[in-house]
Amino acid sequence: MSDGNVHLTISGGVAEVLFDRPQSRNAMTWAMYGQLAAICELLQTDRTVRVVTFQGAGGEAFVAGTDIEQFKAFETGEAGVAYERTIDRGIGLIESLPMPTLAVISGWTVGGGLAIATACDFRIATPASRFGVPIAKTLGNCLSISNLARLRNVFGAQRVKRMLLLAEILNADEALACGFLHQISEVDTLAAAAALLCGRLVALAPMTQTASKESLRRLLLQDLVDDEDLIRQCYDSSDFREGVVAFAGKRSPVWTGC
Repeated sequence: MSDGNVHLTISGGVAEVLFDRPQSRNAMTWAMYGQLAAICELLQTDRTVRVVTFQGAGGEAFVAGTDIEQFKAFETGEAGVAYERTIDRGIGLIESLPMPTLAVISGWTVGGGLAIATACDFRIATPASRFGVPIAKTLGNCLSISNLARLRNVFGAQRVKRMLLLAEILNADEALACGFLHQISEVDTLAAAAALLCGRLVALAPMTQTASKESLRRLLLQDLVDDEDLIRQCYDSSDFREGVVAFAGKRSPVWTGC
């Protein structure tokens, strides 16, 4: 399994973060999560950067979640709790960046990829982009409450239920209609649309942007409740192990509810 890479380039006050594992639809490995965290920590104090963009390599996907092969090593629910907390910290680093952030999306944006995009302030996508968390069909695990809160905040509770309980994948038109997307742009104009939005953001008051972002972040996360019992229950289940094995074997899982 290729570990993949997350690259950072900075030019003219705009930092570009690229998820580079196109052969696997940019599915995140542990190494990539570590690189992403290090990049966010670096950007946290770089006052020369006014906007950060996130984009996937290859055009087929933004990020197609976490690479499921890695879950083969999980033996207890505690491993799931540790994983979800690691994801929470990583998503929190994106969300707490002081400058505006933009997800530039082409193709599949699912699971952890949807969490990354949701943590950004703005999102633009191509007409063929798709969004979801189909873990009820694939793994049989669950999301942390903080990531659920982020999804509910932008999609609304009923759409989140469709994504999680029905494993539905939403199209770009619906994501635009509910406010998740700022704009839909054709593939050949996506880069220009991203540059135009970045230019608008760079021209505005950074202190206002930072204070507004942080206030909204605090409001979103202020009343979260404990969820470790639910995470532990899912990751310690036979269904979760069946989901991982079935995915590796390229077959549909057989759920038992335990």
